[in-house]
Amino acid sequence: MLNRYPAWKNLLVLLAVVLGIVYAVPNLYPDDEALQVSHESRELAEADFAAINAALAEAGLETFGSEPGPNGILLRFESVEQQLRAKTVIEEALPGDFIVALNLAPTTPPWMQAIGAGKMNLGLDLQGGVHFLMEVDMEAAVLSRMEDNFGNVRSILRELRIRTRGLELIDSSHIEVRFANADDRSRARSELLDNFPELQFQNRESGELFLLDLRMTSDTMLQIQRDTLQANRTTLLNRVDALGVAEPTVQQQGANRIVVELPGVQDPAQAIRILQRIATLEFHLEAAPGAPRSSYQTYEYSVPEGVFTVNVDNDVILQGDRISNVRPTLDQNGLPQVEISLDAQGGSQINRVTRDNVGRMMDILLIETRSRTNLVIDENGEEVEEVEFYEDRRLISHARINSPLGRQFVITGLSQREAMDLSLLISSGSLAAPMTIVEQSVIGPTMGRENLEQGIRGVQVAAALVVLFMLFYYRLFGLAANLALIMNIVLIFAVLSSVLPATLTLPGIVGIVLTVGMAVDANVLIFTRIKEELRNGLPPQQAISAGYDRAFTTILDANLTTFLVAVVLFTIGTGPVKGFSVTLMIGIITSMFTAIVGTRALVNLIYGSRRDLRSLSIGAVPLKLAAGKTGSKS
Repeated sequence: MLNRYPAWKNLLVLLAVVLGIVYAVPNLYPDDEALQVSHESRELAEADFAAINAALAEAGLETFGSEPGPNGILLRFESVEQQLRAKTVIEEALPGDFIVALNLAPTTPPWMQAIGAGKMNLGLDLQGGVHFLMEVDMEAAVLSRMEDNFGNVRSILRELRIRTRGLELIDSSHIEVRFANADDRSRARSELLDNFPELQFQNRESGELFLLDLRMTSDTMLQIQRDTLQANRTTLLNRVDALGVAEPTVQQQGANRIVVELPGVQDPAQAIRILQRIATLEFHLEAAPGAPRSSYQTYEYSVPEGVFTVNVDNDVILQGDRISNVRPTLDQNGLPQVEISLDAQGGSQINRVTRDNVGRMMDILLIETRSRTNLVIDENGEEVEEVEFYEDRRLISHARINSPLGRQFVITGLSQREAMDLSLLISSGSLAAPMTIVEQSVIGPTMGRENLEQGIRGVQVAAALVVLFMLFYYRLFGLAANLALIMNIVLIFAVLSSVLPATLTLPGIVGIVLTVGMAVDANVLIFTRIKEELRNGLPPQQAISAGYDRAFTTILDANLTTFLVAVVLFTIGTGPVKGFSVTLMIGIITSMFTAIVGTRALVNLIYGSRRDLRSLSIGAVPLKLAAGKTGSKS
């Protein structure tokens, strides 16, 4: 029958409405102020929980919920004041290796969380957060690469038994090797040329010495700087992902700076500790028996049988920047191990060293640059917090070289947790060069709340004006359009919250406001077409059907062109432009559904079953004779 949806289509529309409401409702639940307490290198123990509870009890602070988890414990508080006081109390009660971070805990009912219904992510401009401008030490990056080359030059010459009068690292781009005669220099040059294609070689004499200069070219230095900046950016992205920050901004600025913006992070100190944490591996040989004390360092190494000491040679076989991939796996016996993959030069280096040292022990050091906060007295005599960085070196592997190693090998003898931690530290990437924070700012939640409230108020005012106009001008059809408009807004929030987890920013709210205005455009076209058909003399039922069918092509063309513009904005835009384009694209899709399918379903329910329909409540329709029929007037 004309203007009647089959049952399955009505059920489909109803299902979309119900799902939209379910997935949009979590945004009505306010977050609780909370603290996330965790340890930098291990899970919290019962003693830690006891210390936290005792400190809170002594300070007269109560939590109304605590949630232990793999990342520590989440403590909920009634107010921001209690949250801030509790942070100070817990930090004073626990050692410096603990991280106490301000957080917001969701209050969404568990059954909603179980089906993936949660609150939408808010951007930096709506909920606050931190902004960092970080500068990469490019000279340190070049120096690190040259120190790596310096160690390998010494190893190669030692293996080939080519006698020198000394090696010296003159600066970050220059190595000088001294020889007693030209023959030794010539042999060394021919051997080193193949191993160091990135260096320029130059012969010169100084008195009775024959010198060989190895210099890094300007092109190589520039490429190292580019690689370093990109590697540090990738590392920072991995680390902010570990922070659980939704839609962070990590962008290159200029030749040596990176901008990091973390929405929702209220504790800059905790972000600094994670962002600037440097972790890498170093591969060494065990010191030979009788080696001079100055040539090695002593480390403790833990095994199931106990703890013993190992003398690790100072010469570095391989540094962590040569690691291209790392992942935790299980060996054939089901025991944890870590698979290491090296780049081409790293594979060549480790193969050469292990080939000549089969039977010796190889040691792997995990080197972390950590930070701690100390209280110091400034020039004004006031007590302030100062972040201090220190290096933590641990021996994580002590194994015999049974055969030459290639580009891929495994580290064994680790526990499951140690294997996972090592993999996460290395896979997130060690910073290729140190970074310093040259600019830091905090966007407070008050400004974000104000923006959000004003944005929502703008959506409400825009929607109210549209609703009043549609009711006044299109009567009952206008009511159907208004219900579809409300459903359109609900679906936009549902998609932003769960279906396509995106971040809502202030430009995104502007996109929603624009969508509210555009959402009824399709209905205006349809209703105007229905009026035209009525004026042309069609009966009401046929006019409804013809209005929807004949307006569809125009609606599709108009929305498709707007959608393509939004896609272009999303592709070439950044930051605010992307936020605007995302909500605009979502709004176009949902408005097409609600305006065409949604209002049609409502109109069908109202008029579809009426066989004796003589008029429509769609506003004034002028009388017009057409083909001997009289149009209706309402």
